[in-house]
Amino acid sequence: MGSFRDSSVLIVETGRTTIRAGLGVHELLKAPAVEILARVGFRQVTGESSNGIDTNGKQLSNDSDVSRLPSSPSRLPYHSNSTAKVNDYLVGTQLDEALATGQEILISWPFADGDVRDWTQAEALWKYVIFNQLQIKRTQNESPVILSMPAGLSRDLLEQVCQLFFERFNVAGFAVLERPMAQIYATGLLSGVVVDIGYEQSDISPIYDGFILQNIRTSTAIGIRDCENYLANILRSNQSVMAAASPPDSPEDSQTIQQFLLDFAQHIWKEGLVRVPSDGQTADVPEDEGVTDIAAVLVAGKEKAVIETGMKKKATAKASAAEQARAREIEALDLVTVEFRGQSITVGKERHRFCEPLFDPTLLKSIQQVPVNNTQDQPLPLQDAVGLAVRQADVNQREYIWQGLFVTGDLGNRVKGIGIALQSRLSPYIPSNSEQPTDMQPRLIRVASVPEYFAEFREKGDRLAAFLGTSIVAKIIFNESQVKSFVSKPEYDEKGPHAIIEMSPALF
Repeated sequence: MGSFRDSSVLIVETGRTTIRAGLGVHELLKAPAVEILARVGFRQVTGESSNGIDTNGKQLSNDSDVSRLPSSPSRLPYHSNSTAKVNDYLVGTQLDEALATGQEILISWPFADGDVRDWTQAEALWKYVIFNQLQIKRTQNESPVILSMPAGLSRDLLEQVCQLFFERFNVAGFAVLERPMAQIYATGLLSGVVVDIGYEQSDISPIYDGFILQNIRTSTAIGIRDCENYLANILRSNQSVMAAASPPDSPEDSQTIQQFLLDFAQHIWKEGLVRVPSDGQTADVPEDEGVTDIAAVLVAGKEKAVIETGMKKKATAKASAAEQARAREIEALDLVTVEFRGQSITVGKERHRFCEPLFDPTLLKSIQQVPVNNTQDQPLPLQDAVGLAVRQADVNQREYIWQGLFVTGDLGNRVKGIGIALQSRLSPYIPSNSEQPTDMQPRLIRVASVPEYFAEFREKGDRLAAFLGTSIVAKIIFNESQVKSFVSKPEYDEKGPHAIIEMSPALF
């Protein structure tokens, strides 16, 4: 079969909590055109509840066998309705508007466990992305689809996904790519360890020579939500923050204050105001080296910002001694003023403590707002989960794996220094000189990142690595006839859903 037109290829990245998608692969690979939360809503019937989740999304019971699972069950709400049809679910802007108007909506996250909790909900999300957001016509669908999904999915599940896309979405071709492989491809490597920091947990996938080492892939139940809770608790000692959360002239209740703090903590890290110190370092601000790379400035389009910075420095030089003293104080305290909900709020170095729970989950024990699942053991610190996973690889594989420590997920590019911070904490897993290392033993860990030459992904590539890697694979498999790694419509008609097992790059 001939190749497809580049402009017709659909790229769909499906994570635990986010779906990103785009139409077309080009010489200059483009960032996703669509990004939505991977959740659906169902208008609530009074007293309705099912599947261990009450109408507020709280778990009513716990699985006694969770400690044996590769990843812990999600705490995000899940509500299944056996009578619901695809069109009964609210998705995307429709759901956002319903929630904004205070409607009683049951929220469900069908991909939160790293597989598919509910097929009708999954179909509702994919249908919304493909037909509503990307404006594909089902009856005239000439688009092949490459879908990236979490690693380790069963063959039965992959066959069911394949069947859904061909029979419900009428796609012209279909391929599946495991998410960690897409992420490592985005860095230009074939070996490494992908550390995908998610909302509830962090997935660790050692990869060697283009293969995920499935038997040592693991997760630790610590993620962005824990960091937000932790920083929200720290911010309670900041008078500027608390005055904004609960003004003295109109005090708020404790629940409203907590939600304000959580939202503000999220705003801080998403605005790129957090920097993670390496192990043993403090959150001091690096001094300005006083050297400007003019070429880099022009390429990045930041010449205006540089000029403004220079003008501010000249103005500061003319300022009074008191003003200069105040400027030095602000710099020493690393103070920033953040505009949030119409208010100016000042925060200091405490914001750089945001990621501390990733490396020391015991810090969360004293925070009452953090839900605790008593059936689970204490989550492993991120550095131990990564180090122990790689240690299980064959000795001759470890050196290559450690050459690509790639930290990705929503924190990527937004939280500065997180890769270096993890690298510095992994030193106990590298033999010291006194241990007489052999040629096969790793001597160092290299932090990987998405190359700068992907212009559309500059300064956000680490965060969007799964989408970028999926786009790279799409450009190869749908255009090079000698590399047959997808299922065409005629092949599906002949072999059925099982064709995906033979053709999918996810199973290479």
